[in-house]
Amino acid sequence: MGTSGKWLRHGLRLVAGLLIGAGTAVAELLYTVTAGLTLLCVTTRPTTRPRARARALRPLTAGARWLTEAERRRLARFLDADITPEYGGEQALRYVATRWALGLLGGVVPALAVIGAGFGSLLLWGVPVLGGDHWFDLVMTGFGGVVLFILAAQGVVAVAAWEALLARHLLGPSPRDALHHRIEELAASRAGVVDAVDEERRRIERDLHDGVQQRLVALGMLLGRARRSRDAERAHALLVQAHEESRQALDDLREVAWRAYPAALDEAGLRVALEGVAERSAIPVRLEYGLAAEPGTRVRTVAYFVVSEAVTNAVKHSGASRIDVALTDGPADALGEGADTLLVRITDDGTGGADPAGGGLLGLARRAAALDGRLRVTSPSGGPTTITAELPCLPPCA
Repeated sequence: MGTSGKWLRHGLRLVAGLLIGAGTAVAELLYTVTAGLTLLCVTTRPTTRPRARARALRPLTAGARWLTEAERRRLARFLDADITPEYGGEQALRYVATRWALGLLGGVVPALAVIGAGFGSLLLWGVPVLGGDHWFDLVMTGFGGVVLFILAAQGVVAVAAWEALLARHLLGPSPRDALHHRIEELAASRAGVVDAVDEERRRIERDLHDGVQQRLVALGMLLGRARRSRDAERAHALLVQAHEESRQALDDLREVAWRAYPAALDEAGLRVALEGVAERSAIPVRLEYGLAAEPGTRVRTVAYFVVSEAVTNAVKHSGASRIDVALTDGPADALGEGADTLLVRITDDGTGGADPAGGGLLGLARRAAALDGRLRVTSPSGGPTTITAELPCLPPCA
């Protein structure tokens, strides 16, 4: 009952969208005729200058964009087709001039479905009411109406799909523009990866200089003082301090190595590595791991560093008392590319106000962009702060 009701609502929504589209198609037909006559008059006059032609085209393209925006809203509302708003005026003009024929067809197909349903209903009431010598004609007419209704119902789905396909084809970027945009994205992501690697190297250098190196210097001084001391008890106390300092230096070195790349990520998997991040955090971290399979090496590496850096930033700057980390499988079209998606969400109850353009969050965005993913930061003043990373997994994800 639930499934049939869902299909019925979906079908009625498609029919409503096509009928509304048939009404707009009439307006688009009239606009196309008017625009065509205007362009014909402008372009055939040899004395018309290019600037005058451009001025004549400007209101035509503006009207075409207005009609196209109405079509975009209709396609999104009734036909579940999201069309990019980044199109030019000439693209809108071509779309309006082409789409009206398909729009009128969208009005004819539901009408055929109604006619088929009417004739098909003769199978229920025609023979008992109008039977007699015409029963065979009534039965054949009823079966013909059923066939017409089925074909028209399939036509409704087909015309709706053609509407979305036509809009994407005429309003979407051309292959050359799409290739140019893709090249720009790859160049930007490559530069971002280089910057992220350089920043990571500087961070490791700072950790070694401010942490491990300072402890090793202190260790050398303690050993030197113990070596020069004439008092056995004082020398023993200095050696105890030196031993403790060496242990702290070893812990700092392990921390630097873990932050550079944790061995547990390859040995035990992403879940164990993230549990290590939660255990080392000064703020309680609740980990929700909902992945059905272990992601690939590149994806789990980026996911780990996104969580690790986000937790570190929250501990240092947010003033939060709790951090929630959730990893789930996203829908196949979350990024609009047909790939499975790994969703990483880090939420803290801190004061908010995180700057997405800051060094730490910008580095995370660059890591995600290197995989054609994206990072979103929501951090209103007063909190909470939510960092969401969408990382595509090319099949097979695991």
